[in-house]
Amino acid sequence: MLDFNINEIITTSMVLFAVIDIVGSIPIIVNLKAKVGIIESEKASIVAGVIMITFLFIGEGFLKIIGIDVHSFAVAGSFVLFFLALEMILGIHIYKDEEASTASIVPLAFPLIAGAGTMTTLLSLRSQFHTINIVIAILLNIILVYAVLKSSSKIEKLLGKNGLGVIRKTFGVVLLAIAVKLFAANVKGLFV
Repeated sequence: MLDFNINEIITTSMVLFAVIDIVGSIPIIVNLKAKVGIIESEKASIVAGVIMITFLFIGEGFLKIIGIDVHSFAVAGSFVLFFLALEMILGIHIYKDEEASTASIVPLAFPLIAGAGTMTTLLSLRSQFHTINIVIAILLNIILVYAVLKSSSKIEKLLGKNGLGVIRKTFGVVLLAIAVKLFAANVKGLFV
């Protein structure tokens, strides 16, 4: 447990929180709840956690099989995070998902919680932080995701549309800074 580091846990937790953007997704969750009725918070949270932890451990091996190194993936991931941040800050939609007909595993667990941005971020974080700290950060985020899913209607009423917008834009700026840092830290590895 020498690799356990509270600073790494806080940093990776904040990065994942910004990427997952569960608070910013409350309007989507409320809309899904209105369409399909019950949101299966427990199931969605557990499946999303399993997807993220599994990808954290086998993602790098999968990349090696297809001939991509972690630095290349991290640089590509920084671009994904950059565009996600622009979506959050500017309120535009660069990538659009198809409308879902059910709110069970799809679209809550995947791709809303454990989507492409989250997967990219996990491998990018793995290139910079110890795995145990990332796993703890995933678990902390899944607990938060579960709490938000359970109380999404109350949170939306409490914060209001403007409050949710401010939170989304704030985490967009944080995510943009993370994308720049991730790019700067890994771009040198491409030329070694």
